[in-house]
Amino acid sequence: MFSKLSVRTILAALAITGLVATSPSAVAANPEVAAKPLATPESAQELSAEVTVKMPGKVADRLGTGRTELIDAIATDVLSQSHDVVGLTPAKAVSKLAAENREVVVDVRTVSAGWARGVAYVEASRAEHSHPEGWLFIAHRENGRWVSGLEGDREFADHVATSPLVGETEREYMMDYVQRQMAPDKEASPIEATANTGGLLLPWMPDYYMTVTGGPHSHTGGAGHWSSLDFAGGNASGRVRSSREGTATSMCGAGGGWTRVIHPGGFSTDYYHMFNTVYYNGTSIGRSALLGTIGTDVCAGGSATGAHVHWSLRTYDANLNGQYTWLNGRTIGGWTWWNGASQYTGCGARLGYSGCPGTAIYNRTS
Repeated sequence: MFSKLSVRTILAALAITGLVATSPSAVAANPEVAAKPLATPESAQELSAEVTVKMPGKVADRLGTGRTELIDAIATDVLSQSHDVVGLTPAKAVSKLAAENREVVVDVRTVSAGWARGVAYVEASRAEHSHPEGWLFIAHRENGRWVSGLEGDREFADHVATSPLVGETEREYMMDYVQRQMAPDKEASPIEATANTGGLLLPWMPDYYMTVTGGPHSHTGGAGHWSSLDFAGGNASGRVRSSREGTATSMCGAGGGWTRVIHPGGFSTDYYHMFNTVYYNGTSIGRSALLGTIGTDVCAGGSATGAHVHWSLRTYDANLNGQYTWLNGRTIGGWTWWNGASQYTGCGARLGYSGCPGTAIYNRTS
């Protein structure tokens, strides 16, 4: 993790690793690109003081002076979408996060003419059991301004369709809409959200077992769809594996314990708290590809009292592009998962058996 240091200190530290960090500067709002809020002069100083930026030197060189404007656009977008600072101006948002010792991280990984791609996230609080908010981003320079798109917004979907930084297979996965029948302004209920999950497995090898340590709960541990499960132990040697083939991205970078995999069929999955992770950057992987080992890593904040994997289900469709979604009624690894009376208490059901917290369950392909 990078601490909140001055720009000069961060640059000096990253020179050792071959990365270059920079901080955003103010950009004036452009009425031609009004779809996203842009940083204002009042908020820019706060953003440059609080946002941590990761960027390979060759990427920084290609972006030149435009990199500060790019970071401003992405950081402002992130702050406008984070649930923890909803409704706050960028300046107030970063002040709130700083007071909680939490960072906003923008990791620019690849660029092409007029395009940039990477990962951005808001750290979770380390004072409570919670998990971070994170997005893949794609940004495009339009009419002299950078327009960023984060997973879950229309700009991201538009950029996916045309960006040279998205491979054909990944583009197909990202645009493989499986819930077309849902109206764009209609939120899925637990029952309406039930859909074919395309043979998704639990996050370890088929025909091995792990123990359920947490039933359906929100990814963040707070409000939101109960999209997540916790697993530990078993005879799978603690190895965490992809629920299906797809394209994988290491959200915290090399060595971090958080990976996201986008699958065909309209879903993606998250895996958190791992160690000994394999680094992926939009990389094509197969079903049950090794991601890491269960652990207590908190590369993007939160906490973990014992080694486990926090697994989350996300949609990847036209209306909920890259959003955490209900597990309730969905079948994963041969088990149909149902919400409990409260978070973490729900169970899986299979052939008359219940897989509740404390129960060892086998991962099945059917």
